Amino acid sequence: MSHYHQLTAFDRGRIEVLLREGLSMRSIAKEIGRSASTISREIARCVGSTYEAEDADQKHRL
Repeated sequence: MSHYHQLTAFDRGRIEVLLREGLSMRSIAKEIGRSASTISREIARCVGSTYEAEDADQKHRL
């Protein structure tokens, strides 16, 4: 049984805010209760641009 839970729009918003505040991926992961690899993959979703929660959420829904 998988224990994976997809990031919510709220999680993505928190990632965006915490990145802008200069937190590391590991610090963000601790803050929102996810693994650092989950945060890394989520940020990588927006290669070539600044991470924006709304864009990431739209890409996720595709």
